Amino acid sequence: MIERYVLGLEEVDRSQVALVGGKGAHLGELSRIKGVRVPDGFCVTTDAFRRIMADASIDDRLDRLPRLNLDDGEAIRTLSAEIRRTIEAISIPDDVAAAITGAVARIGERVAYAVRSSATAEDLPTASFAGQQDTYLNVMGPASILEHISRCWASLFTERAVAYRQRNGIDHRNVQMAVVVQQMVFPQAAGVLFTADPVTSNRKVAAVEATFGLGEALVSGLVNADTYTVRAGRIVAKAVATKQLAIEALPAGGTQKRAIDRERQEQPALTDAQVVRLAQLGRRIEAHFGYPQDIEWCLVDRKFQIVQSRPITTLFPIPAVDDQQNHVYISVGHQQMMTDPMKPLGLSFWQMTTPRPMYEAGGRLFVDVARDLGSPTSRARLVEGFGKADPLIGDALRSILERGDFIRSLPDASPGGAPGGGAQASIETDPAIVTDLIGRNQESIAALKRDIRTRSGSALFDFILADIQELRRILFDPQSHAVFMSAMEATWWLTERLETWLGEKNAVDTLTQSVPHNVTSEMGLALLAVADVIRPHREVVAFLQRVDDDDFLEELPTLAGGRETRDAIRGFLDKYGMRCVGEIDITRPRWSERPTTLIPVLLGNIRNFEPGAGEQRFEQGRQEASTREQELLQRLRALPEGEQKANDVKRKIDRVRTFIGYREYPKYGMVSRYFVYKQALLDEAERLVQAHVLREKEDIFYLRFAELHDVARTNHVDELLIAQRKDAFRSYQALTPPRVFTSDGEVIAGSYRRDDVPAGALVGLPVSAGTIEGRARVILDMAEANLEPGDILVTAYTDPSWSPLFVATAGLVTEVGGLMTHGAVIAREYGLPAVVGVEHATRLIRDGQRIRVHGTEGYVEILP
Repeated sequence: MIERYVLGLEEVDRSQVALVGGKGAHLGELSRIKGVRVPDGFCVTTDAFRRIMADASIDDRLDRLPRLNLDDGEAIRTLSAEIRRTIEAISIPDDVAAAITGAVARIGERVAYAVRSSATAEDLPTASFAGQQDTYLNVMGPASILEHISRCWASLFTERAVAYRQRNGIDHRNVQMAVVVQQMVFPQAAGVLFTADPVTSNRKVAAVEATFGLGEALVSGLVNADTYTVRAGRIVAKAVATKQLAIEALPAGGTQKRAIDRERQEQPALTDAQVVRLAQLGRRIEAHFGYPQDIEWCLVDRKFQIVQSRPITTLFPIPAVDDQQNHVYISVGHQQMMTDPMKPLGLSFWQMTTPRPMYEAGGRLFVDVARDLGSPTSRARLVEGFGKADPLIGDALRSILERGDFIRSLPDASPGGAPGGGAQASIETDPAIVTDLIGRNQESIAALKRDIRTRSGSALFDFILADIQELRRILFDPQSHAVFMSAMEATWWLTERLETWLGEKNAVDTLTQSVPHNVTSEMGLALLAVADVIRPHREVVAFLQRVDDDDFLEELPTLAGGRETRDAIRGFLDKYGMRCVGEIDITRPRWSERPTTLIPVLLGNIRNFEPGAGEQRFEQGRQEASTREQELLQRLRALPEGEQKANDVKRKIDRVRTFIGYREYPKYGMVSRYFVYKQALLDEAERLVQAHVLREKEDIFYLRFAELHDVARTNHVDELLIAQRKDAFRSYQALTPPRVFTSDGEVIAGSYRRDDVPAGALVGLPVSAGTIEGRARVILDMAEANLEPGDILVTAYTDPSWSPLFVATAGLVTEVGGLMTHGAVIAREYGLPAVVGVEHATRLIRDGQRIRVHGTEGYVEILP
C-alpha cells in the first residue's frame, strides 16, 4: 500500500474519514459545494499518524487505558499525560516532514495557518467529539507548524478525549488522528450557526451566534454572543449582547485578547441581511450533508467562509414520514414505562401487536395524534385523558393547540380513536368476569406452548404471525377492556366526589390496597415467599452473595437447603420468569435467562423481612382498605342525602376493588406470549448459526420480523445491515426521547403549571397518597439495588419488573409515569407514597440525600 502523508482539501471528500478524520472529510466535502468558501489548506493523513505511533511504543499504556475506572479522574489524567508526552517527543520522520513542508510551500511559507486536529471518530452523525482534541491558531513558519502537528497528534489522548471515548464505548486503538492545516483568515466577525434550534430541536429554525474577531472568543466562553433565530428566511428573534472582548491574531503568531471600544460593544456583529444570508448558506450545507449541521463561520471582507461543519448529534430523530403534513408524536415508551431504545425485532413485534400505527425514531415508538387533535370530540377526550393520566403530555398538547396554526381542523369525528378514550360498555361488577378472562388467557398460552414446539423454518414464522392475531384478540377483547376501563373510571369518579363531598384528596389510594388478581403486586409478595424458603439456610445465603453466573441454580443442590432453594426459585420463574426490565422489547434478557438479576432483591428480602412478611403485608393492606372504606361511608351518611351518596360510593368502591387488579393482567399475558415466541426464534437462530448464516444468535435482534423470516427462508443475511443496526442502536442509547414532539422536530415540553408548592420543591404527579421522609436511593439498574428499610426509591421509570423492589421501599419517585401506569398502580396497592413524572429526578436528587415525598400533593422536598 502506498502511504499518502498529505492531501489537499480539494482532493478530499466525505468518504475519506479513515484517512483525514471527521473534520478533514467535512472540510473537503464543504469545498465542493457551490457557493461555499473554505480557507485553502491540506490534511496530514492518518498514514503519518500511524508512522509516529509505530515509533512511540505505547501499546502497554493503551492496554491499560480501558481498564481505568471512569470515575478515577486522577488515574486517567496521569496515564493520558504520559502518552501525550511520549508522542510529542517523537521526531517526525524526514519524508513525512518533507511532505508537510512542501504543502506549506505551495500555499505560502509567509502566511499564517490554523493547525487543527481531525480524529477518525470526530464529527460523526452519532458522536461529535466537539472540543475533545486541540486546535492552534495563527501558527507561522514550517518549524512551528510541524511542532503543532505533533501536539495535535498527542491531543488524541487528552484526559477529556480519553474519557469521552470510554463513555461512548469507542476503542482507543480504533481511533486515528489526522491534522488539518489551513490558511488563517482574519475575520471581522465569527461565530456558530445551528441549522436546527439547539434548544427545542426544531428543524425549521436556524440559530446564529455572532461576535467580533475570531470565533475562539465565543467557543471558549469568553464573551456573550449576539443571538438570532431565523425561520423561513426571516429573523423572528434577536438579542444583541454587550461584547467587551475579542480575540485577534498577533503579527508574529499566536492570538491575544483585545478590549472592544466602548462605542462598538453594543453594536451587532452582523447586519440582519447578513444573518439571513448566513442562514440560507447553512440550509445549503445541511441539504448537501442530509443532516442538521453545527457550523463555524467567519466573515471576511463581507463574505462568509466556513471553517467547520459537523452533524448536531444531540437532536432526537424525526419519524420518516414524507407527506408534508404536520404531525404530533406522543412517546409510547412514556406510557409503557420503558424509555430505553428497542432493537429492531422488538420494535416490529410491538408494531405487529398494537392496533394503531406506530412510528419509529431513535429506537423508540411514537403515536401520531395530529388527526385526533384536529377533531373537536377526540381532541377534548385526548387532552382531558392525558391531563389526568400524564399532565406533562396533556399540557404539551394544549400548548400546540394554543398556537392555532399547527393543527388542521377536521370534521367532528375520531378517525382512529384517541388513546384511552371512549365510553365503556356497561358491565356488571362480577368477580367471575375477571377469573374467566384470566382462565381463558392461561388456556390460550398453554395451547401456544404446546403447538409451537413442532414448528420450524418458515412454518414457525407463519405460526407466530397467526398467533399474534390471537394475542391481539385477547388484548383488545371488548370485555377485557371494559373491565379495567370501568375500574379506572370508577377511580376517577371516587377521587373527584370524595374530594368534593369530604375534602379528601386521593382517598381512593388506600381503597385499592391488596386487591385480588393483581399479578404484578402478587409477584413482589411471591419473591418474599421465596426469601422465606432461603432464609434458614446460611450456607445457601452465603453462596448467593458470591454468585455471578446465571447457571447457579444447577449448583444449589450440593448445599444444605439448596434443593429447596432451587425449587422455590424455579417455581417463581415458572410463573414470572418471562418478566424483565424493558419487557415490551422481546429482545431484552428475561429473568429466566438471567436469574442473577433477582439475587440482590432476594438477599434484601432475606435481610430486611421476617418470615411470612408477604402474607402479613397483603392482609394489612386489605384491613387498611376495609377500615378506610367504613370510615368514608360513615362520614358520607352524615351529609345531606348521605345515604344515597354512601350507596353510590360503595358501588364504585366494589367496582374498583373487583376490577382494578386485572389492569395488570393483559400485559402479563402479552409478555408471556412474547417469551414463547422469543425462545422459538432463538432455537431457529441457533440453526442459522450452525448453518453459518449468522455469526451469533443475538444477531436476530437487529432484524425486523419480516427480515428474519427472509433470512430463515433464504439462508442468507446482510451482515452489513446488522453491523449498521448495532451502531445505530448504540447511538440511540445516548438519546433522551421526548414525551411530545412535532414533525418539525420541535420538542414540546409540558409543565405542571403549579404555584402551590414550596420553593425549591421538585414537582410531579401525585399517584399514591401519604407523606414519607427517608434516604433517597437513586437506582438506575435493578440488579444493583441495595435497599434498606425506610429507603425511598428514586429511578427513571418502573415497569412491572421493578415491583419486587417496592416491598422494600418506603416511597417512590420516578421521572416517567402517569396516574395509571404500572408503578403508580403498585405503589397504591402497597400503600407507598409516590410521586411520578418528576423531571430529571435522578440527576437533581443525589443518592443518600434525605428527601420528603408528598404523595398526596405531588411534590418532593430535598432536605438539608
